[in-house]
Amino acid sequence: MRMLMADQGQTWKEEVLSKEQWTNGDMRKSCAFGQLPKFQDGDFVLVQSNTILRYLARQHNLYGKDVKEATLIDMVNDGAEDLRVKYGILIFKEYETGKEAFIKNIPAELKPFENILAKNNGGKDFLVGNKISYADYNLVDLLSNLEVLSPGCLNVTRLLKAYVDRVLSRPKLKAYLESDAHKKVPINGNGKQ
Repeated sequence: MRMLMADQGQTWKEEVLSKEQWTNGDMRKSCAFGQLPKFQDGDFVLVQSNTILRYLARQHNLYGKDVKEATLIDMVNDGAEDLRVKYGILIFKEYETGKEAFIKNIPAELKPFENILAKNNGGKDFLVGNKISYADYNLVDLLSNLEVLSPGCLNVTRLLKAYVDRVLSRPKLKAYLESDAHKKVPINGNGKQ
């Protein structure tokens, strides 16, 4: 969400809660499913990361040129979320016992995304079509986390590596990623990366 908003020139106010604030405060009660993130646009309140991403995508014309592209964008995003769930299980449940196997399997996990890119203008554009979408931000965010976990892991996927570099070099996004606002936000809430 932050990457999308930064790249689209949006500003936002962020409230980061400590574990104690979350556990003992009223914020949890105000979230429909008792979890974060929570996003507020005026009096319109959303929870669920991908719902927020799709909302922002619709606002900024980042959802493809037609219903078919939008559906393909959703499909690719669902694939990214499948990988994010596996990453989350590793980070929050199996870090000590599963890290080596997870890292070994990264090339196989990246292959479908490399294939999708290859079928779209030989990997020179984005995941779907020729315009960035919310799924691109979501995938690049996740792949950036994987690069922290296993530096150089994207080097086995030439197109994917070039794609990530291309997205991360977009001027507004690059400026945000180099800012203190970004650098102070932890990758994972438990300190493991």
